[in-house]
Amino acid sequence: MNSNDPSAAPSKADKATVRRHNLSLVLRTVHDAGETTRAGVAARVGLTRAAVSSLVDQLLTEGFLTEWGKTFSGQAGRPGTALQVARTGPAGLGVEINIDYVTVCVIDLAGTDRVRLVERTDNRGAPPATVLARAARLASRAIESAAEQKLRPVGAELALPALVSGGSVRQAPNLGWNRVAVEGLFAQALTALRPTQRALPVSADNEANLAAMAELWFGDSDDRVTSFIYLTGEIGIGGALVLNGQLLRGAHGFAGEIGHVVVEPDGPECRCGARGCLEQYAGQAALLRAAGLDESAGLTGLAELERRAREGEPQALYAIEEAGRRLGRVLSGAVNLIDPDAVILGGVFRDLMPWLAPAADEELTARVVSGLWTPGSKRLRASSSSGDAARGAAARVVREVLADPAAYVERVAD
Repeated sequence: MNSNDPSAAPSKADKATVRRHNLSLVLRTVHDAGETTRAGVAARVGLTRAAVSSLVDQLLTEGFLTEWGKTFSGQAGRPGTALQVARTGPAGLGVEINIDYVTVCVIDLAGTDRVRLVERTDNRGAPPATVLARAARLASRAIESAAEQKLRPVGAELALPALVSGGSVRQAPNLGWNRVAVEGLFAQALTALRPTQRALPVSADNEANLAAMAELWFGDSDDRVTSFIYLTGEIGIGGALVLNGQLLRGAHGFAGEIGHVVVEPDGPECRCGARGCLEQYAGQAALLRAAGLDESAGLTGLAELERRAREGEPQALYAIEEAGRRLGRVLSGAVNLIDPDAVILGGVFRDLMPWLAPAADEELTARVVSGLWTPGSKRLRASSSSGDAARGAAARVVREVLADPAAYVERVAD
């Protein structure tokens, strides 16, 4: 038989590749449905019921799915048993390392937050190896808590306020890190804490990117958008661009650094080395300073700022409104450039939205040329409470399992 003949029967390798693809297709279909039946899967994916049944049996055996009870579709015929993704077994581990805290999150295949640990600590100026070892200790505790729930994290994703490329931090101005091999250092630290356990694959990304993906995957379903600018306010200001459900990374992976758009060329020096960056006017320290509060007070200072704003204290209101105006002016340029459906504000901006949003919205309305931006259009919105960078990081690990469950089985078998 001519192997180049397109009408030739597929080889065993081809059949294995097709089955591998179909395993993922079935698993993702059940995941997206929340609960369905074998017949329901077959109707959605276009495979025969016999083929779907064989794939479901394999996914059940490998622990990716559970099947229980009876469900009625409303159609003629016998009720089917309900399929769901397993709430035990493979899980994702997300680790957010930020300026003044570390958050570790474990989620199951359904995306449910099952373990969450937060440690408040000042990471500024600390050696990267020290910070990553601290994060590894928290991650090890989370893995132990997950094991008590019969969950096995299969990978770890780091979320960092940094330019991340090739497993390393190229630059993290607010942490003071440059050219740090974060994936390798974290993996070493975690392996040292768990020497008898299988080493976890470790990857890393910018924390705003992962927070944006959490918003995409877990945001409010009633009014979810798939093209948006995501801004997160912490010590600095991080940004991410999502277009048609895909993260826009740019040529080198550094797209979205809106916090370092220059607002005033002769403004205060930024940690990135430039002057007059947006975060020098609307970041956490700038907000507290403008309100007459200690700019190093962190969460305590932000809580006091919010309290004063609620009570109508003029200096607090002015500080927040002025930050909103700066944000609106910079965001209007980004909106004109990429034409998103919405701008979503997370981090400290989320809690300050009642006082921040009107000024930002006013600037956007005046400066967005499409005319689609109008006051009250709800295009400027607060981030969902159900997603953050740590959960987005954990979810990326889970989505890799959903995309190729066979790879996970092969890795465990090695």
